[in-house]
Amino acid sequence: MLTLDETIEKIRPADRARMKVAQARLDRLTKPVGSLGRLEELAARYVAITGEERPKVPKAAIFTFAADHGVTTEGVSAYPSAVTAQMVLNFLRGGAAVNVLASHVGAEVLVVDIGVAHEFGALAGLISKKIALGTKNFLVEPAMSRAEATRALTVGVELAAEAVQRGIGLVGTGDMGIGNTTSSAAITAVMTGQPVALVTGRGTGIDDRGHVRKVAVIEGALTLHRPDPHDPLDVLAKVGGLEIASLAGLILGAAAHRMPVVLDGFIAGAAALIAAGLQPSCCDYMVASHRSVEIGHQAVLDRLGLKPLLDLDLRLGEGTGACLGISLVQASIKILTQMATFDEAGVSERG
Repeated sequence: MLTLDETIEKIRPADRARMKVAQARLDRLTKPVGSLGRLEELAARYVAITGEERPKVPKAAIFTFAADHGVTTEGVSAYPSAVTAQMVLNFLRGGAAVNVLASHVGAEVLVVDIGVAHEFGALAGLISKKIALGTKNFLVEPAMSRAEATRALTVGVELAAEAVQRGIGLVGTGDMGIGNTTSSAAITAVMTGQPVALVTGRGTGIDDRGHVRKVAVIEGALTLHRPDPHDPLDVLAKVGGLEIASLAGLILGAAAHRMPVVLDGFIAGAAALIAAGLQPSCCDYMVASHRSVEIGHQAVLDRLGLKPLLDLDLRLGEGTGACLGISLVQASIKILTQMATFDEAGVSERG
């Protein structure tokens, strides 16, 4: 199993030459050139990422990392922290939105306890990787230690490697953690340089007064801790979340194994900013499933250079948007490999 540093070192840019080969085939399919738009782009990118010129539709999985956030004591969320653990149980019973949408696209949901403030004991289906009972309140002290942030990153790296060993070829990011839009907004402000007020949304649905408080809490934390945007581990440790750290590790691990990773929304975007800060080449392996209603998500996408596939006013998380993105990746592969070329079909080409 590769270490975090070895994983970062292993990541290389996607293969542009293979992308051109894939595009050449797409241009010969029985359709006007470019007429399937972003589906063609997805297919060519998949080939560039994996190196498979005629790929099969891969086995897919959603990793939903769960953790609590000490900053919720500052009133930044409309829901109590207890909901994190309750939703983990809902995931395991198959009753959440991510379960429904994952089933719809034939993906497995893998639920990981990386830092829930609850002791579950042995539960069937739960991957227990708990590092702490949530983070600390970052308005008054760092969210976690640098060592804890590194451990959480490493969990994501290791789970990506294990997924590859199990024959999974496509992963989606998922999250559960009351308060995690607060951490994500803080990370986004630091990593993009945008003002806190311009990247902080309403999360689970806080009112105007709660939103003002949320912005003030993040601004206060950044003034107190002064996280270094050139040191992603410093940012994670001071204002991040354990699930965000593990998602960043998952992204890095997937890229090291040339496996595409479909990002969900704002929380996944914050994790992707951390991953890209550690290794910019991992951006080649990211697919942005959708644009979240959370106002900071566009700043994330702009910084990463990603164009979302969908814009459906989603803001749930869990991996729901990633499921829908996976369905489009699957469709693009089928277009590349199952459509006939003009020669194969005996159809006359454009004069």
